[in-house]
Amino acid sequence: MIQSIPVYDICSLSDVRQDDLLVSRFAPYLEAHKNLFFPHRHSFYHLVLFTHGAGTHTIDFESFDVNPGQIYFMIPGQVHSWHFDGFTDGYIINFSANFIQSFVLQPGYLDGFSFFSGNLNDAVVNLPNESFATAKQLFEAILTEITQPAPQGSDMVRLLMLQLFIGINGLNATPQQVGKLSYNQTLIKNFQVLIEQHYADIKLPKDYAALLYITPNHLNAVCKDLLGMPAGEVIRNRTLLEAKRLLTNPKLSITDIAFKLNFSDNSYFTKFFKKSAGMNPEDFRKKILNS
Repeated sequence: MIQSIPVYDICSLSDVRQDDLLVSRFAPYLEAHKNLFFPHRHSFYHLVLFTHGAGTHTIDFESFDVNPGQIYFMIPGQVHSWHFDGFTDGYIINFSANFIQSFVLQPGYLDGFSFFSGNLNDAVVNLPNESFATAKQLFEAILTEITQPAPQGSDMVRLLMLQLFIGINGLNATPQQVGKLSYNQTLIKNFQVLIEQHYADIKLPKDYAALLYITPNHLNAVCKDLLGMPAGEVIRNRTLLEAKRLLTNPKLSITDIAFKLNFSDNSYFTKFFKKSAGMNPEDFRKKILNS
């Protein structure tokens, strides 16, 4: 079977597995895993706080400049690569959903943080000086708990991580993001969850509307109101993203990718991709691989 882009789990990045968690200073982690410069996916949540360095990191084909004081968050499945200029350091935490979920016992708890939504505008945060200092202190405390294990040390790590998440989530939160979600916000989240599950086999807004027990017009109106685009475009954007992810693997032919995404033939897939991305799939592949 042709393999897709490499997917790493926590075990493949560490000789020791501890409660679905890996915590490290970034420079030694980078030295030990030089293959991570190339595009890859994670099966876990991933965050990095930069304290030194320059260059770029790329998440789902959007590039960000590396700056000290910057923290970025990734969710499972996103495509990621790095290109650093000179010495780069900071802190890294990789953790499974279960590591937090088993502690808070609240379904979908991590989804409540804006930076774990998959929206890249929220995933990369440049911290103010005071918040940067606080974040470094929390990372150091987490490292201490890892390197000098104490009774209930794993629970202390979880508490420190939650303190970090809650503090950063509050930096850019709007009044609408604080407290209980509205009905329409919950509807959009459920729509996005369904797209994530079915983007390859369900293409039409009316079918998602049926799964949500609402009319297509209602779904479209809510998407335009909260996301600024119709429901059909939300679905197409997710399909396009997956097509781009698959195109980073040169072992997959255009036919393979069209089949994986349930397009009837190559020409239909190519037409869809060119209309959405502004270039045909082969040109996109060449651009990514050459870069």
